[in-house]
Amino acid sequence: MGTPFILAGLLCLCGVSLSHACRPGLLVNVDFPGADIIHIFSPDAEHCQFLCTQHPSCLFFTFLRSDWKRDNRHFFCYLKSSPSGQPKVQSQLQGHTSGFSLKPCHPDPQPCLSAVYHQVDFQHANYRTLFTADHEECQRECTNDPACQLFTYFDKDFPVGNIRYKCHLKFTWRVPRIPTITRVGVVVSGFSQRLRQAHNNGPACKDNIFPRTNIPGHDIEVLPAVSPEHCQTFCSVHPHCTFFSYVSHNFKCYLKKNPGVMTSKPETGVTSGLPARFCQLNDNWIKMTYVGINFPHSDIRNFLTNGVEECQRACTEDPNCQFFSYVTNPPVHRHCFLKRVTTMPAPAKVVKLAHSISGFSLRNCYQQGPLIQQWH
Repeated sequence: MGTPFILAGLLCLCGVSLSHACRPGLLVNVDFPGADIIHIFSPDAEHCQFLCTQHPSCLFFTFLRSDWKRDNRHFFCYLKSSPSGQPKVQSQLQGHTSGFSLKPCHPDPQPCLSAVYHQVDFQHANYRTLFTADHEECQRECTNDPACQLFTYFDKDFPVGNIRYKCHLKFTWRVPRIPTITRVGVVVSGFSQRLRQAHNNGPACKDNIFPRTNIPGHDIEVLPAVSPEHCQTFCSVHPHCTFFSYVSHNFKCYLKKNPGVMTSKPETGVTSGLPARFCQLNDNWIKMTYVGINFPHSDIRNFLTNGVEECQRACTEDPNCQFFSYVTNPPVHRHCFLKRVTTMPAPAKVVKLAHSISGFSLRNCYQQGPLIQQWH
């Protein structure tokens, strides 16, 4: 977060934050052309609207439904933004549904996604398969498995006989992933205390982090992380991660998979370890603030505060905030930037497929009480 970019972001966000009110309705057969930030896959317009709501920059969206006929773009969710917070143009177009972010409506950050989609396949991201009597049982399996966020089921009439009744459980990240971590001397960063894991009945995790140790190879994903314990959390959530290595000088967390062997070697500046799925992980990394560390981008709002403690408290009190950065020196001295990334499940790809049924875990539909991230 270089100083000029901080100031530019501040000026931009102040203008947008006052530009729109709560507008939950959907505009059927309406397109908001242009102003795209990104396009991702989504099974329906309501889900697309939730994705727009969680994306830090999205203010409105257009969803291409399965009845769109001019090309093969089906289930495309286009997230959009503009300086005014409004689409420049609205046009009538069959097969499109458009609407606005629900950010001003203050919705549940972990919405219940109870819809089931017939003749729809959520492709990729499988981590476990099994055979079940129907899609309801497949959905129950997904709901009861902490790693599962979405599923696809092939019914009794699926054209390939040997995979009928097959239930595909799928993984997407439900833990906030900071897009970038950099060193900036005038910034202090940290996390919402809402991200602290809910206590379970298991014992505290044993010492399963190995300082000055590298486990080379077998990488399945590389993520930014602020500490070895942060990296361990990622490994503990990912169903395929069997061990990890964390490189401190560049904040890189290497998730690794090899259930057969684990070969390590001494290496300064690298910390390795094992996942912990049935005990209470060390969450001190969430409590800490990180001096000289910046989490750039992903801002949802910003304001003046009297210190980093007040900034962290504001992030914790805001149910949409996941992490923050606080600027200590001019020209934006004492500014607190609250941030978030999308954590709701989204399929890697959505396609039409006869005799397939897809949907989401119902875990969020049953949660009661304060919003706490359930990570394992």
